[in-house]
Amino acid sequence: MTASRPPLRGELRINEIMARHTSWRIGGPADRWYRPADLDDLVSFLSGLQRDEPLFWLGLGSNILVRDGGIRGTVIAYTGALNTLCTLPGHRVRSGAGVTCAKLSRFCAGHDLAGGEFLAGIPGALGGALAMNAGAWGDDTWSHVEQVTIMDRHGGLQVCNRQDYEVGYRQVQGRREGWFVEAVLAFAPGVGADSRERVRALLAQRNQTQPIGLPSCGSVFRNPPGDHAARLIEGAGLKGVTMGGAQVSKKHANFIINTGSARAADVEALIQRVQDQVQARYGVSLVTEVRIVGEPPQELESILSKSAQ
Repeated sequence: MTASRPPLRGELRINEIMARHTSWRIGGPADRWYRPADLDDLVSFLSGLQRDEPLFWLGLGSNILVRDGGIRGTVIAYTGALNTLCTLPGHRVRSGAGVTCAKLSRFCAGHDLAGGEFLAGIPGALGGALAMNAGAWGDDTWSHVEQVTIMDRHGGLQVCNRQDYEVGYRQVQGRREGWFVEAVLAFAPGVGADSRERVRALLAQRNQTQPIGLPSCGSVFRNPPGDHAARLIEGAGLKGVTMGGAQVSKKHANFIINTGSARAADVEALIQRVQDQVQARYGVSLVTEVRIVGEPPQELESILSKSAQ
């Protein structure tokens, strides 16, 4: 006899509109969307899926563009579930992937740890920051990573060391497949009041230069070596340019904002236009920092028409 799986305790939604879960407020429906109650519940859920079920792990949705056709398969919304957060000896912190970077930054300051201030400038959860080596204000996530715990598609867990990964500017490649569920990060001893003051100053500077409060994904493009994407985009005369409801921000050219009616197709077309014009003017190929996922609308229409037959 095989042991039965415990009952699921999370929240399952069918045909969930992803615009509700992305910072751009854009995105078509996911076939299935699951928010686990905790790590054990996530393991139970994954163990019950078909072996070939497409999976997409979603943090705060701050660095993705979900196309209008939505996502085929299952979205795992892990924020709120993978929320371990505690100190370890040696000025280290153990954090779940679902902890927001802003909360992790405050936690470090509250425990007199220096070096976590940059995390306050990353508008996402730790899982996403680990996946792309997110950074801000001259620092990045993997500069502090000692080890990570990854989960495979069947719920199996494995601990990996920093040396198991090749890390670069906004990119991470590992020898083992899996999704980040936890990390141990190292910081330096500090003074919490000093850290909080530095964060306040940096956030004030950010608020003056970036379109905070408007629907965006943060920076759209990686900075080319020795240059800044925003300078190139502005130099190409693209600041304020619109396509449909998407606009290159007038405040910071490396931001594309949803003015209220943007579709993913508008944003994607505007991204392509920016890349084409910067290439034509400067000979520089801008690489997207944002992940573009999902299906274009016609793919969804085709799937729905076939299912109705």
